[in-house]
This record gives sequence, structure tokens and C-alpha cells, in this order.
Amino acid sequence: MGVEILYNADFDKVKYNNQFNAAKYDRINLTVPKGNKESIEAHAAGHGESVNAFIRRAITETMERDENGTK
Repeated sequence: MGVEILYNADFDKVKYNNQFNAAKYDRINLTVPKGNKESIEAHAAGHGESVNAFIRRAITETMERDENGTK
């Protein structure tokens, strides 16, 4: 009595993921000066975060400070 693994050859995982992301997330393209990408990646990794998580956190914290009138 083994476990039966179903495989759907017609299932396109990339297409599914793209459709899911388009439905659930907004996209923002970020452009930084040459050389900054590497330092951003290193900073995020040093804090155990992905670049995306680091940027989201930085934006959220800045917006909260702005709303509270602090700099």
C-alpha cells in the first residue's frame, strides 16, 4: 500500500504562479544606481531577510515615521 503520486503533464506551474502573483500582489520596479544592488543584498542577508522583505520593511517603517511626524 504505497502512496500514489499524481502528475498532471498539462499543469503549467510557472503560468499558475504568474497568474496567482498577478491576482494577489502589486508590482513595483525599483531602479538603484550601479553598485547599490550588491550592498542592498548584503544588508538584507545580514539581517536574515530577502531583498523584497527588507525593502517592504524599510518602506513600512518610513511611512509609519512620516505618519507620526518623526524623522
